[in-house]
Amino acid sequence: MRSLCSSLPTAEPGSVVTLEGWVHRRRELARVTFLIVRDRTGLAQVVLPAGTEVPPQETTIRVVGTATANPQAPGGVELTETTIEALTEAAATPPAELWRPALDVSLPTLLDHAPVLWRHPAQRAKGELAVASLRGFRETLDGLDFTEIVTPKFVESATESGANVFAVDYFGRPAYLAQSPQFYKQQLVGVFERVHEVGPVFRPEPHDTVRHLAEYRSLDVELGFIRDHRDVLAVLREVLAGMVASVHSRAAAAVERTGAVVPVVPDEIPVIHFADALALVGAPADEPDLAPEHERELGAWALAEHGSDFLAVEGYPMHKRPFYTHPQPSDPQWSNSFDLLFRGLELVTGGQRLHRHSDYDAAIRARGEDPADYSAYLQAFKHGMPPHGGFAIGFERWVARLVEATNVREVTLFPRDLPRLTP
Repeated sequence: MRSLCSSLPTAEPGSVVTLEGWVHRRRELARVTFLIVRDRTGLAQVVLPAGTEVPPQETTIRVVGTATANPQAPGGVELTETTIEALTEAAATPPAELWRPALDVSLPTLLDHAPVLWRHPAQRAKGELAVASLRGFRETLDGLDFTEIVTPKFVESATESGANVFAVDYFGRPAYLAQSPQFYKQQLVGVFERVHEVGPVFRPEPHDTVRHLAEYRSLDVELGFIRDHRDVLAVLREVLAGMVASVHSRAAAAVERTGAVVPVVPDEIPVIHFADALALVGAPADEPDLAPEHERELGAWALAEHGSDFLAVEGYPMHKRPFYTHPQPSDPQWSNSFDLLFRGLELVTGGQRLHRHSDYDAAIRARGEDPADYSAYLQAFKHGMPPHGGFAIGFERWVARLVEATNVREVTLFPRDLPRLTP
C-alpha cells in the first residue's frame, strides 16, 4: 500500500513503507547516496548505498524501504534498505532545477514550460493558496444559504454592449463567449434568491498588460431582497473574511513557502465616494474612471488612514456603468455601485441592479437600443424580481495580490492573453 511523504514521520520504526512520487533530488556522497522523493504532500528522504544507480530528476518511481529514525531527515524519519522501481522511462532534463528553493526563471520560460515548472514547490504553493481561497469562497456562501449555479458560456449577445467579445460560429449562427454570467445570475435570483458561480469569463483585451487576461476565473455572487449596494458590500466582506480564514487553515505551509502576507479583513471595509476619490488623488472632477495610478494612491491612503488593505469606491458615474446598474436615488448621475481595491488594484466590481421591467425598458431605449433584443433576459423582470445586487471577484488578481506578484500570469496555471494560446 502506498504511503505519502507527509505520513513518513508517523511510520513505526522498522516498518516497511512504499513511497511513489518523483525524483526530486539526489546527492552523491563518498559512502552514501541521498535520494529526495516528492509527491503531492511534500518530500521524503531515501538512503541508498554509494554508487546506486538512480533515475534522473523528475522520473516517477516507487521506493520500498524501512522507516528509520534520523533527526536530520525531513520529519525525522527516512527510508533505508530500499529498492527502487522506475514507473516510466528516464525523464528528460527539466527546464529549471526544481530542487532549488526558488524558481529563478523568466516569465516567458515559466509560461512556455508551465506543465513542468508548476511542479516546483514554491510555484505549486501559489496554486495551493488559490485552492484554499476557492474553498473559503464556496463554504462562506454555503453558510449564508447561497445556491451554486452553472451558467452557459455560449451566449447570443454581449453582456455589455460595445465591449469586446469573442465571436464564434454556433452551428451556423453567430454567438459569443460569455463576458460574464451577469444576465443568468440575475435571472436565477428569481428562482433561488441567492446564487454564486465559479467559472471562466472571456474578454478580448486589446492590450498586453500585467493585470488583464483574455480568459480568467470570476467568482460571481448575486442576492435578492437587498436595500442597496451596501448590503452587497457587507456580503462581500464576509466572503473575503472566509477566503482569508481558509488560507490560514488549509494553506499555512503555502503561505510560508511563498512569503505571502495574508490580509486582515476589517470588520467594516472603508468606503469613499468616487467624487471624493478623484479629489483625493488630484484627478479632474469629470474623470469617468480611476486610472491604475489612482488605484495605487487610494490603496496607499486606505492603508495609512484606515489600516486596511481594502477600500471600496462607491458611486461611479452612471454613464460608466452597465445599463442594468441602479442609479443613486439622491443623485442619479451617480450609481449604487462600487469597485473594491485590494492593495491598490481593482479586485471586485459590484452594486445594486435595476429590478423593475419598466426601468430596463427605459435604460435600454436611452442607449438607442431595442428592448426586444434583450427579450430572453428581460422576461424574468416581467414576472416580479426583488431588489437585488451582486459582485464578481477576479480570482487570479486575488491570488496575485496575495503573493504580491508583479504579473497576474505568474499565478495563472495556463494563461490566455493577447499572444498566448498554448500550453
